[in-house]
Amino acid sequence: MSLNVGTADRIIRAIVGLVLIALVFIGPQSAWGWIGIIPLATAVAGRCPAYSLLGIRTCKEKPAR
Repeated sequence: MSLNVGTADRIIRAIVGLVLIALVFIGPQSAWGWIGIIPLATAVAGRCPAYSLLGIRTCKEKPAR
């Protein structure tokens, strides 16, 4: 499996994920903040299942065959 999430996209996903998770502990303290695990996990893995389904690639590497 090749990467399909580029560097800038990964950084944005990590920031958004951390902010959403932080909302669980500060701010409205809602359990909805745990949804931040999804963008954080895709940032760490470098792969997004939704991107694969839609044929989107923000990564500059060529896909592995």
